[in-house]
Amino acid sequence: MNYDDILNDLLKRNFESTWFEFKENWFDAEKLGEYISGLSNSAKICNSEYAFFFWGIDDKTHEVVGTTFDYDAEVNHEPLEHFLLRNLTPRINIRFDTFYFEKKRVVILIIPAANNIPTSFKQIRYIRIGSSIESLLRYPEREAILWASLNHKEDSIETIVSEYQDLSFNTLINYYATKGINLNIDTFKTNLGLYTSDGKYNLLAQLLSDNSHINVRVAIFAGKTKADPMFSVKEFGNMNMLLSLDKVLDYGDTFNIPQADERHRVVTRKEVTLFDANAYREAIINAFVHNNWKEKNAPMFTFYSDRIEILSHGSLSPKLTIQDFYKGKSEPTNKKLSDIFLQLHISERTGRGVPTILKRYGEQAFEFTENWIQVTIPFNFINVVDYQIEAKVVNKSGEKVVNKLLNKSQIELLKQLRNNPNITISELVKIIGIGHTAIQNNLNKLQELNVVTRVGSRKNGYWKINE
Repeated sequence: MNYDDILNDLLKRNFESTWFEFKENWFDAEKLGEYISGLSNSAKICNSEYAFFFWGIDDKTHEVVGTTFDYDAEVNHEPLEHFLLRNLTPRINIRFDTFYFEKKRVVILIIPAANNIPTSFKQIRYIRIGSSIESLLRYPEREAILWASLNHKEDSIETIVSEYQDLSFNTLINYYATKGINLNIDTFKTNLGLYTSDGKYNLLAQLLSDNSHINVRVAIFAGKTKADPMFSVKEFGNMNMLLSLDKVLDYGDTFNIPQADERHRVVTRKEVTLFDANAYREAIINAFVHNNWKEKNAPMFTFYSDRIEILSHGSLSPKLTIQDFYKGKSEPTNKKLSDIFLQLHISERTGRGVPTILKRYGEQAFEFTENWIQVTIPFNFINVVDYQIEAKVVNKSGEKVVNKLLNKSQIELLKQLRNNPNITISELVKIIGIGHTAIQNNLNKLQELNVVTRVGSRKNGYWKINE
């Protein structure tokens, strides 16, 4: 188990999930026992093999600051680890260790996920709710989910019974026909997995029926925030989910206006679209196929004056690292739905979706939280200086380079670094309003483009603008 890789991945997630926690020098033996119980049970729900507790990380900025925490301390003349193990039921194999990350001392506590029965501390079972540790008895729905996970009966769109049993599938039959596939009227419901084990229509059947009873909306705002006036709301729901997908894709095509590019024109005029159509398509398809439909919430699509935000419910699987995700590795949230998308040639299992978005818009296009994943596609207004800028810099070979396009976050970073070369990442997070990881990624990009240079150490150095 490589501690550096684990911590690096969790820091990139830019949020504390229910199965890992960051602290600096915090210590409370009783509360730590409750944390272990809560994190262990939450890890099981999230299908993670382990939960992790780190000391040496600022729990607000997620900056690695180092720690003086001593896990060899005693609690009432008893070693801390022995105290914890004695009060945990069943006795899980927790393990403390120390390592150095960015030359700073970090302590890790590795906590196995609950197995067979929930993990309790002093006979009380806990669960992680948001940033708090709570008694599991107060959350019967979470307790039911935990027991289902322990019994390997996790709910899915295939096992959840639809509240609508008078479903019809004419649209689905016609949709398959347009793809050159004729469904067998007598067997397609069974073959596509539209029944639960007791013969009732499941949630997958509801999604693929003529009326999914789930609304899919595309909201259009006049400005850059939801506080600005709303132009309109397009509704593409309450129909077969595959048809909703096509309509959202088609709407993007109508919105993606071509622009006449007169820059550097010699003979012919080049047309440039507002955004990359392939990246948009991949982001929309991923949002549909990987959305957590179990709560009957559709993905959210929001168009602003400068970007599109595509939000799908559900978080990154604990089985995947951020780098796995960026490389195109997938842990299907809805396997049967993924199979149907593959059968209809809507998507492929080549792992090209995320890398396509990544190649065009970079890692800053993705934002992860505990409850959703969002892709942001910026508009490429070629005649509006506000949205992107040409950075006139000198490359590492001493040559003038004038065509390095910077995004808005990088432009704002450049402005702040000019004003204060000694500014810290934590200060930049507060001023610019984006996460620690996004700040670091954009600073890395500015250094890669040779727009800025870091002079001296991370702690005592300063930023130099290369002009």
